[in-house]
Amino acid sequence: MLSPLNAPPASAQKIPTRSILLLAAAGFAAQAQVRVTDSLLPQIATDFQTTVGVAAIVVTAYAITHGTIQFVVGPVADRFGKYRTVAIISVLAAVLVAVCGTVSTLPQLALARLATGAVVGWVIPVSMAYLGDVTPADRLQPLLARYASGYIFGQLFGQAAGGVLGDWFGWRNVFFALAAMFALAAAGLVVELIINPQTRVSGKSVDSRGFIGNYAAVVSNPFARIIIAIAFIEGALAWGAFAYIGASLHSRFGLSYTLIGITVAFFGIGGLIYAGLVRQFVKRLGQIALPVAGGLIITGAYIVLGLQTVWWLAPIAVTAIGLGFYMFHNTLQTIATQMTPQARGTAVSIFSSALYLGQTAGVAVGALVIDRAGAVPIFLGTAAAFPVLAVWFAYELHRRPAH
Repeated sequence: MLSPLNAPPASAQKIPTRSILLLAAAGFAAQAQVRVTDSLLPQIATDFQTTVGVAAIVVTAYAITHGTIQFVVGPVADRFGKYRTVAIISVLAAVLVAVCGTVSTLPQLALARLATGAVVGWVIPVSMAYLGDVTPADRLQPLLARYASGYIFGQLFGQAAGGVLGDWFGWRNVFFALAAMFALAAAGLVVELIINPQTRVSGKSVDSRGFIGNYAAVVSNPFARIIIAIAFIEGALAWGAFAYIGASLHSRFGLSYTLIGITVAFFGIGGLIYAGLVRQFVKRLGQIALPVAGGLIITGAYIVLGLQTVWWLAPIAVTAIGLGFYMFHNTLQTIATQMTPQARGTAVSIFSSALYLGQTAGVAVGALVIDRAGAVPIFLGTAAAFPVLAVWFAYELHRRPAH
């Protein structure tokens, strides 16, 4: 087990609400700057006098390190303590996000995002693993959904800030604002680390297998390998298309950056709808049907985005994408925290790594398509592929081994 030494089982522990709220604040800051470039791409491309496809290197660069760093995140956090790890990382992240606003060339911005991804990539998976340690399994999916509301708000803020604040004050000041958000979250985490002894206990367990052993425990599990593959494809489909919604609205309808930011931020509204209704969704649909319903909603939304002739349909479609995504992703996320409980931190970090590496692949392929054929083929391709992925995931949930 990855619970702290001599700690009672999760089912017998009181859930540390304040500590989790502070982790959600760090998740807010992390996800805000992760998704901010979705709205900023047209502005960055204009400022550096290049195309949106070329400017998308700032998305790809971030995703590469955000994904690959997570191969070491899990074992380190398992050994030295998950809460301590998130607190330290948040301090470093505040500095690096600010650096993104000081660069003078596109390659410099890409390098700054590369470094930022290597740091911020720790926050959400380590926080999720901490929640898995301190939460009974039968309460985990709703709690993860509520934790997700923190980073959904961050995502909403980042996407809106990318358009609105970027339009008013320039894209560089957006990064300074996001750095301040991270600094506030980091301060709260450090104070909690000082005053709450539970957060300072190492996560290393009596039967810890070490770095290699934890990885072996995950990759030798056939069900875990399937979940990791699904996460990679989900990242490629979901974010490979979503990253170009703002650019599509700007080129097809001439929307201002402010309207683009507001429209893209409706994804967060869809996520918040899910977080507020998660108990009802799980009760009525069940864990197997929930991701299928989410996949079908995503399909319908991307068809609308691909075929729309008026811009005002976009906020409705983006809200539906947010709802459908979290119906699918929250279920996948919950399973990821349970698929290898004896190496939970490592399992979640590999899962998150697969998600972001998939995003890297999806955005890179999309960059090749959008400069040649526009965003419509990307949207319609995603609409065709996502229900197939959802049905596969549901099938694997149905046949998974008992635990």
